[in-house]
Amino acid sequence: MKKITALGAMSVSVSLLAGAAAADCGNVTIAEWNWASGELMANVDKIILEEGYGCEVDLVPGATTTTFASMNEKGEPDVAGELWINAVRDPLAKATEEGRLHSVVNGPITGLGEGWWVSPAFVEAHPELNTVEKVLARPDLFPYVEDESKGAFLGCPAGWGCQLSNANLFRAFGMKDKGWTLVDPGSAAGLDGSIAKAVERGENWFGYYWAPTAMIGKYNLTLLEWETEWGGSENWDGCIVKPEQECLEPQMTSYTESEVHTVVTDRFLNEGGIAVDYLKERVFPGDVMNTMLVYMNENQATGGDAAWHFLETYPEIWEAWVSEDAAMGVKKEL
Repeated sequence: MKKITALGAMSVSVSLLAGAAAADCGNVTIAEWNWASGELMANVDKIILEEGYGCEVDLVPGATTTTFASMNEKGEPDVAGELWINAVRDPLAKATEEGRLHSVVNGPITGLGEGWWVSPAFVEAHPELNTVEKVLARPDLFPYVEDESKGAFLGCPAGWGCQLSNANLFRAFGMKDKGWTLVDPGSAAGLDGSIAKAVERGENWFGYYWAPTAMIGKYNLTLLEWETEWGGSENWDGCIVKPEQECLEPQMTSYTESEVHTVVTDRFLNEGGIAVDYLKERVFPGDVMNTMLVYMNENQATGGDAAWHFLETYPEIWEAWVSEDAAMGVKKEL
């Protein structure tokens, strides 16, 4: 009877602790972004917070500017897990300064960003050409199919914001005089197709892309470093990202840094308890995220399906983000 009583007391104690954890965490609303990495991240957060910490999590549709506006003006949702801040940098800085919003993680995915990339065949054949400037001196290594006397640089399709930045950098670095042609791929499919074709044939490819993406993960492109220093926001924001008629004299600069944060509301920072502690620890390795995006693409997996696959496949990563008890709670559901 003493053992039964002791076990009963222990059971009650554990239940009370679980209840206390849930109470500390409470209800959480998380933006489920309309792109693959953000969708995956939101679903991983939901599973870990619910199964590991007893939170009640609701996912709400998310997009950069609309989610930021809602958090800033209404305090909802509580969490923006993968907020690319270049589009909202100034208003976010103001909201942070005034205490409405807070960044709990600068860089929830490592190695993310946009810039100029090269194919694996090129890296293997020319490891010494490891910067943008060194590659620009060798247009002969990237013959343009319509005029092999010129090098092909794949830019962005018309209508994309990066079309302007790439076109202005093309002018700033005098790439036409160096023997280059700026190629418009016509569409996202055209850009992806040019990469797939080059890599599958073992050919050189040079152009714009961004990470994390399934294309980077699947085709193992390498992001080039810049020797040219950052030219300042006045040159970038006031010229490089503008139409040519508004950027008559673009100056050389490295590509703008893509800054991504996990941002939470002030209420949630103060009341979220263990959920906030978890988010501060949660950082996805870039190579793993790219691999997961390939998995989602090839299996047509939803963010929820991919989240379970991530938790099953990479316990050594996510267990480092959580307590032992939380890890046990998640593992019971795998």
